[in-house]
Amino acid sequence: MRKYLALAAVAAGIWGAGASQAHAVEIEYWQYLFDSRVTAMNKLIDRFEELNPDITVKQTTFPYADYQTRLVAAKAAGKSPEVMQLFYGWLDKFASGKLLQPLSEDVFPSAEIEKDFFPIVTAMKRDGKYYGLPTAVRSLALFYNKKLFKEAGLDPENPPQTLDDMIKAAKATVKQDGSGNMISAGITLDMAGQDQHWWREVLVRQFGGDPYKDDYTKVNYNDDAGLKALKFYTGLQTDEKVGKVGFMDEGQAAFRAGLAAMTIDGTFRLGAFSSIKNFDWGVTELPANADGLRSNYASYFANGIAAGVEGEKLEAAEKFLKFVSSKEAMDIWLKTVGELPARREAAMTDENLKDPIYGPFLKGLDYAHTTMFVDESAQRQVSIDMVNRVLLQDQAPDESLKQAADAEQAIIDKAKK
Repeated sequence: MRKYLALAAVAAGIWGAGASQAHAVEIEYWQYLFDSRVTAMNKLIDRFEELNPDITVKQTTFPYADYQTRLVAAKAAGKSPEVMQLFYGWLDKFASGKLLQPLSEDVFPSAEIEKDFFPIVTAMKRDGKYYGLPTAVRSLALFYNKKLFKEAGLDPENPPQTLDDMIKAAKATVKQDGSGNMISAGITLDMAGQDQHWWREVLVRQFGGDPYKDDYTKVNYNDDAGLKALKFYTGLQTDEKVGKVGFMDEGQAAFRAGLAAMTIDGTFRLGAFSSIKNFDWGVTELPANADGLRSNYASYFANGIAAGVEGEKLEAAEKFLKFVSSKEAMDIWLKTVGELPARREAAMTDENLKDPIYGPFLKGLDYAHTTMFVDESAQRQVSIDMVNRVLLQDQAPDESLKQAADAEQAIIDKAKK
């Protein structure tokens, strides 16, 4: 009898395990391929599954250039992931394309979001509804190579604090061969990277302008300030000869290789730069203008829930989104990727503020602007083309600036129709 009961218990246990597994919910999470971000998300998924053993999360990644296309194709095929990563500047396109659904006010109360997160989170809000939440936020800073500073006789513990200081340091560190070809840049020039934001939200303002009006619906940089900002930026190549568009293809690649003394980039590079052995680099706030005016650009990738997700998968997706936007998740993300926590409580600690790496980025958040893109990739291309016309096609800066302003205004007007 006891043997029968034991066998029955074992059978029941096996059946129960099978039933539990059969009822386990699996959801899929998509993000673009960036090594440190993938590693961080794997850590978050492991922790989430530990806390929620009835939910399995599968992470899928794609190259950045293909990511949006893949999401659109998946939507058309009825195979969207339950949770997806998106740049805040893609929201209008994703919402109008019905890739996303608004977050439940009951699960994600707007009042709590706006109390706990940095204000830039409102860029994910349309018509009173949030469509996603970030794990981390980004700002910009000036990265500099301490070894190259030392070789040029500069104090690596006293990095440039003004634009004039930056140019002097770039002139001291740039290297050329006997034929005048650049072999190591003083500062990188890469509008396809973060320079578009440096020009738009920082330099234009430092030269006395305002890049947009009417809540970013009117392009306003086609003026004297915008022209001065463009001439300053292109002059780093044409006049100062301290940087060159296309040098080593990408600015971050040149800096990582030790062939650029300075580069302007975001917090998301911290993990990648930190992983390089014997690479001695530092970070400082973006240089101020002669009057001490600083500006910065803040951005983030959010996580949203795909349109059409419902039932137990929706409940699982909401639990996952809750977790990846929690303080615990943000602490893990900061240590793995280097991006700043999106919640004030997690970011503004004494330890972070005093940190020589995190500190400059956190300070930058105090005076940062967040461009309200309607089509981030198209608007980025406008900036790239504007600079290329000047540097590669010898077009007059004022003509290229006007052409860029007209082109970007057309993009905004089309999106707002």
